[in-house]
Amino acid sequence: MLFLISIISFLAIHAAPNSFFSAGELNPNMTQEALAVLKAVYGLDKPLFTQYMDWIINIFSLNFGISFVSGQDVSVEILKRLPVTLSMNITALIAVFVISLYLGIKAALNYEKKTDHFIRQISLISFSMPSFYLALLFIIFFSLILNIFPIAGLHSIEPKIGFSYYLDMAWHLVLPIGVMIFVGLGSMVIYIRSLTIEILKSDYYYFALSRGLDKKILLRYYILPNLFPPIVTLLGLSLPGLIGGSVILESIFGIDGMGQLFFMSALSRDYPIIMGTLMITAFLTLLGNIIADLTLLKLNPYMKRS
Repeated sequence: MLFLISIISFLAIHAAPNSFFSAGELNPNMTQEALAVLKAVYGLDKPLFTQYMDWIINIFSLNFGISFVSGQDVSVEILKRLPVTLSMNITALIAVFVISLYLGIKAALNYEKKTDHFIRQISLISFSMPSFYLALLFIIFFSLILNIFPIAGLHSIEPKIGFSYYLDMAWHLVLPIGVMIFVGLGSMVIYIRSLTIEILKSDYYYFALSRGLDKKILLRYYILPNLFPPIVTLLGLSLPGLIGGSVILESIFGIDGMGQLFFMSALSRDYPIIMGTLMITAFLTLLGNIIADLTLLKLNPYMKRS
């Protein structure tokens, strides 16, 4: 799968009109001879197939090439920004899982009551809310009107040392992570609610209920074990959306992560950075899906027989 992604990404990038070395992009006074020398330095004068083979061979040694813009190693550029993007997405994923699990079960247990209607309305708003629009609303309300959270960036102007450094960073990430959590809740809550309702209507639940078992026992041994497998599968499938959303949010909030790096590289047509970011993102997505599948096998051992 990763190999197929690399082929499609490589061909799509090189099929895009213009390039970083188009005449006039770097310097209007640069001659065609100077551009040809630069292309030879980066290996862009070779046939497309040769370029791809050289690139894919270098990937195995984690050599993604040199950035056209900064002249720095692509691996170094990505590794500087990867921890921020990963921390945002992992935090949002865990929060979405916990909150949606609580709200979905709460809505199902109060089927067609006020609590159920309220949670469904919030879920529908979350499901239909664009992340960029919600980000702007958060900035206007929490930053400009209430002046609680910073508008953008990862750190304050005044330098922080020690634990205060990470606390300041976490404070700057509250709004973007909050947007990611709210946008990701909608579909998950609706899905968990519908699954829980099916469980509550099942024969084994009615039998357990007729035995007079406590609600906590019913939740722990009858509802949650049957909810976890489909939820884990859905979380694995939602990883691409979370990581892809980082491109928009990091650009809006001015966060120096992989999303903003990809956006700026796309504007400047920095092919090595674009390809390196795409491959790292694809690898993390596939890794997340593998972890979800392994977790699914742990939760449901009977899947090994099928």
